[in-house]
Parts: sequence; structure tokens; C-alpha cells
Amino acid sequence: MLLLRGPAALSAFRVQHLLRILVAEGFPVQSAVAQYVHLMDLGAPLTSAEMGVLTALLHYGEAAEGRAEDAAEVCVVPRLGTISPWSSKATDIAGRCGLGAVRRIERGVSYRLRKVGGATFSVAELQAMSGLLHDPMTESVLPDWAAAETIFAHPEPASLTRIPLHKEGRAALLSANNRMGLALAPAELDYLFDYFSGLGRDPSDAELMMFAQANSEHCRHKVFNAAFRLDGQDQALSLFAMVRETHRLHPQGTLSAYKDNAAVMAG
Repeated sequence: MLLLRGPAALSAFRVQHLLRILVAEGFPVQSAVAQYVHLMDLGAPLTSAEMGVLTALLHYGEAAEGRAEDAAEVCVVPRLGTISPWSSKATDIAGRCGLGAVRRIERGVSYRLRKVGGATFSVAELQAMSGLLHDPMTESVLPDWAAAETIFAHPEPASLTRIPLHKEGRAALLSANNRMGLALAPAELDYLFDYFSGLGRDPSDAELMMFAQANSEHCRHKVFNAAFRLDGQDQALSLFAMVRETHRLHPQGTLSAYKDNAAVMAG
């Protein structure tokens, strides 16, 4: 893995806003610096010419402040197991610029924080502050940049597991909900319990994940598929049915639509 530090990740205004948030939460932070860190997974060592091209590609934005030796660092990267949109674009650009040895480029953020009086932050303080420096839905915090190697790891896919609903009851669903971060509401847990109890089998982790995804605030399938009433009048079509109506009236060229989270059209 090759690491290259880049430009400032936050404007001066955003840095001051971040400082106000940290101080308001009770953390004695004197100053903060946010800097992009570029991480490259290489298939072969880069030549000096290739290194020059890569450096030019990653030269953008305003320069970050110098690194203070007494500052604590919090390393934030895209959520482990995911590939960020920035990575997809940057990797494609690198390949088109002749950098075939670069298998993937990813970008993280280094937050360097100085404590009032030059003291050292405790581990507990850094862990607490990291919660304000990243979005756990899309980002992960690493102990250091050496650990960023895990971004490019290709572990074996985990085996399908069953949630012991038959043995542990609704508590098994509640435990899986918390462990997997599904954010299922009590009514949804009740629905799943009744449904799989009726089937007489335990649900799989994949089934719960797909159910949570389809019913999330992002997809809102249950909202769009709900009965739709306008000015007190029940409508013949749900909101989602209205979306599908266009395809129903004009299906030409469509091989598959609204199935398995995908669509296929004739080319």
C-alpha cells in the first residue's frame, strides 16, 4: 500500500465549526487540522514517471497546514467493506492515465487535534471525539494508517447464518437488529416474528438484511407501496404503482424491471 497525504479536507470555516462542536461537547481542543490521505493498492511498484503522474493527479485543493508533532490523530476512512464513489472515479481516471499498476485508490481524512495546554488526549477522549468526526453509516475509524491495509483486503465471504428465532423467540430478532445495525422498528420486528413463526423456520441474516434495506428510510418501499389517499379519496394506484405505470404503458426494450434490485434493457 502506498500512502500520500493530500490537501485540506475542510475549509477554514468548517474547521472552526468543528472546533465549536468539540468544545461544546466538553473536549478541550485548542486547534484542529483535517487533511485528505490517499491510499493506493498497487499491483507493482511505480516507476518515477508513473509516480509523477500519480502525484499530479492527486494535486488539488488548498494545501493543508503543517503536521504538529504534539497533535493526536484520528484516521477516518470509507466504511470497511465498501468502495466509495470517489474511489471508483479516481481509480478509473488513474487507469486511463496509464497507471495500470494502481489497482485501486481510496481516500481518507486525517484529523489532527491539539489539546489545550499541550497535554495529551487520553484514549477514552479520542474514542469519544471520533464519534463526532465520522459518520458510522459510511465511514470507519482506524487506529493508525498502517491499519488501512484492511481497506484492500479480500476476505472470504461469510457463510449464511440463521437467527435462532425458534429457540430464543423475539429476543433473537432484537439481538440481530442491534448487532447488524438494521434499525428495524418494533412493528417490523413483530411482523418478522409472526411471519417466520408461521413458516416454521428461522430467518437468515441475508433475509433480515434485505428486509431492512427494502423498508429503510432510504428505499421507503413500505411507504411507496402503502394505500394512497388524496383529498379523502382512495387512489387506485399506490405511489410505487404510479412509478411502474410508465413501464406498463411503454415496456418496449425492457427485458427485466423492478426485480432483484436491478433492471435490464435491450441494447
